[in-house]
Amino acid sequence: MTSSTEATTRDWEGLTIPTPGTYVLDAAHKRVGFVARHMMVSKVRGEFADATASITVTGDPMQSSVTASIQAASINTAQADRDAHLRSPEFLDAEQYPTLEFRSTAVKSREGNEFVLVGELTIKGVTRQVELEVEFEGVGRSPFGQDIFGFSASTEIDREDYGLTWNVALETGGVLVGRKVKIEIEGEAIRQG
Repeated sequence: MTSSTEATTRDWEGLTIPTPGTYVLDAAHKRVGFVARHMMVSKVRGEFADATASITVTGDPMQSSVTASIQAASINTAQADRDAHLRSPEFLDAEQYPTLEFRSTAVKSREGNEFVLVGELTIKGVTRQVELEVEFEGVGRSPFGQDIFGFSASTEIDREDYGLTWNVALETGGVLVGRKVKIEIEGEAIRQG
């Protein structure tokens, strides 16, 4: 929390952004979700209920960084049998690999309030580079005196790149589970200290 006399925002190239500092993902205002194709005809949506992130906003916003950790066992698609299968060794192997990890390596570009955040995503012990399309949603102060900012982010991965290769061929052609998985993140971050 910051005193009311201390500036907590600044203008940067037409955007009002936070002053430098460390922010953490607000557990009560976040969604770490995903979408995957099912039987080639529909989509299954789910989310990870337990995720943490730390965001370091620097003097030059393009040098800011993010680290995040997601508990694999917290996966929820609103279907218990499917969730158990996704936690199993055939998919996330949550017992042996309890977390999915993300660490940013660069902010690659910017247009308006949209950025590309480059980083390393580790799933099931396999690390690959990903690019998240990030939209900065704004900055403010909560009724509780907390300095916050909002964001959304998305990317698409090929789950087989991470060793998540389980599938079933369909008689009509195609497979039970699509290879491409869209990741969708929404959240608020709260200033620490």
